[in-house]
Amino acid sequence: MEELMVLSETITTYEDLLNMLDSLLREPTGFWNGFYEDRTKGVPFFGNFPDENLVSYFDGGLIGPGKVLELGCGPGRNAIYLAQKGCSVDAVDLSKEALEWGKERAGDKNVQVNFIQGNIFDLDIAKGQYDFVYDSGCFHHIAPHRRMNYLEMVKKALRAKGLYSITCFVEGGILGGSDISDWEVYRQRSLKGGLGFTEEKLRMIFKEFEVVEIRKMRKMEQSDETFGVQGLWTALFRK
Repeated sequence: MEELMVLSETITTYEDLLNMLDSLLREPTGFWNGFYEDRTKGVPFFGNFPDENLVSYFDGGLIGPGKVLELGCGPGRNAIYLAQKGCSVDAVDLSKEALEWGKERAGDKNVQVNFIQGNIFDLDIAKGQYDFVYDSGCFHHIAPHRRMNYLEMVKKALRAKGLYSITCFVEGGILGGSDISDWEVYRQRSLKGGLGFTEEKLRMIFKEFEVVEIRKMRKMEQSDETFGVQGLWTALFRK
């Protein structure tokens, strides 16, 4: 009934339109809280290791200490690594459960991370506030109608020549990576577990950025103390 009431409202602003389209899809906060409740689940990225591509950026001198925003930080594995590298980190996630876990992990590592619970689209960001914006697994859960907001947010957050990096599903990859069209998202009222992308789609979506690197994530062993699985793209862009 509530959904029908939302859909019957008169749309008079762009925000009304966005909210209407949001209402067609699953409300995410409850889902992600439930997802992180059981920490013993065999989810690969529940391990407390940073992404291999993120480590490679630091090892290769592409990124150094600075002001960092992480979007969809989960239990904080990348945010903690960034803090260990001397960065000042704001890490955002919808899930209270994930952030409580992240705070515990940061305490165990004796590092400071500013964990923020909330929707990334509600952030109060000053222009040019960050040297680096990182997104590991958030973007493929962003509905098509929110992509423009997402891009504007990233561009606003970054200083001139700032860096932005993403990991996301390969279209039709072994992790899922739904290959449905943007139109089908609304016909089916579902992201099908997360949208998949091709290299061409990523280049098109992020065409206002300079491409530094786009490649598949490397598969890593636990003994490497970095996270790496097949079925994900990694990409680094410069504003």
